[in-house]
Order: sequence, then C-alpha cells, then structure tokens
Amino acid sequence: MTKAVIVQARMTSTRLPGKVLMELGGTTVLDHVLTRCAAIPGTDKVCCAIPEGDRHDAVAAEAERCGAVVVRGAELDVLDRYHQAAQSLKADIVMRVTSDCPLIDPGLCGEVLAMLLADDSADYAANNFSHRYPHGLDCEAFRFDALARAWKEATEEYDREHVTPWLRRAPGIRRLSLDGPDPELGKLRWTLDYPEDLEFCRALFPLLGRDTPPWRETLRISREHQDLNAINAIRRQR
Repeated sequence: MTKAVIVQARMTSTRLPGKVLMELGGTTVLDHVLTRCAAIPGTDKVCCAIPEGDRHDAVAAEAERCGAVVVRGAELDVLDRYHQAAQSLKADIVMRVTSDCPLIDPGLCGEVLAMLLADDSADYAANNFSHRYPHGLDCEAFRFDALARAWKEATEEYDREHVTPWLRRAPGIRRLSLDGPDPELGKLRWTLDYPEDLEFCRALFPLLGRDTPPWRETLRISREHQDLNAINAIRRQR
C-alpha cells in the first residue's frame, strides 16, 4: 500500500503572490513544508502538485531541489491535479497538505493518517472539522477510491478548486474527525495568507531552533512571546 503526501503549490497566490518561495528561517516556505511532510510517519512519498505554465516553473524547481516528486496539472482544477498526481504515484492513500503551512506538524499528520488506516470502512479523515487546532495545522487523508469518486462526480467550481469539500459532505463517504483540544487554539494563525502572517512566521522561526518541534512546543514558545500573536491577530478569520 502506497501512502503519499501531496502538497499543492503555485506562484500565483491571490493574497500574497509568490509566498511559497519567500524566505523564512534561512530557506523557502516551500522547503519548510516539504521537509516537514517528509517526516510524517507512515508515509512513503512526498509530491508537490504544481500548475502547468512558465510562471510556476520556479516553484517546480524548488520542489525538486527539496527532493519532492513534481507533478504538473491544471491551475484552477486542483481536484484534477490531485487525481493526476495520485495516479502518477500509484497512491492508495493520499494525505493532503497545502503549501502555505510552514508549521505543519508531522506527528499530528501521522495521527490523522493512522486514524484512517485503522478503520477499513473509513474513506476520509481530517483534523479540521472543528477549529480546535491553530490554523496552519490542517491536514486530510483519504483513500484513492474516494478521491477518484470526487474527481468523477464533483462538478461545482468550488469543489474542483478546493479538492475536498465534496468529500466532506457527499453521502456514502465515511468520515473520521481528529478533534483538537481547545476552540481557543482555533483562533491562532499559523498559516500564510497575508503579509502579517509572514511577519509572524519570520518572528517565530528563530525561536524554534534547528529542529522541527511538535506543535505543542511551538504553542508553548508562542505563548511565552505574547507579542507574536498580536502580529497577525487582525487576520484571525478562517
């Protein structure tokens, strides 16, 4: 059974263009994401699914430098891009992570994956049905058969662009939820959508050290430096 992490990435982010190649802690945002994804326990491959076209070539080059498999596909039909990548990898299980999450936690992703693998009747598992983890720790895992069904049956533009909304509501899809410990944590922004988020990450990363601390350690550090959370507090909507 092949278990692949597929990370979607592009150059043309609406709110913060080029964010995945921006410098963070001595390397790129994308490098942080792919390095952390490679550390997710129980996975076999890391793939970066990138749109076709010259303007995204720099993202593809960086993903290859980071050791990820690169698959190119449609820019706006991200569901098709995921399906194509999963087929290319011969993946039985797909874990979805987005490239704007440089603080994604390998251990937490591993818990979501293990939850899905432990239940043969389940099609999909995620940790963001309720917002009880900091935004930026979101991950999903699903079986290829469920992805293929979504690819075939989802027709709405929103479903095609955002990959999994159809899986999260369609009848006949058995879903599992890994709920976080506290809804107050869901108000924290550890993702990268706005300039304030980049400022937050650039202030936080020097405090984390060289290793990849688990998310609870990152939380402890951020709480010790309360000024950090004020940097992007204005962007707390999800």
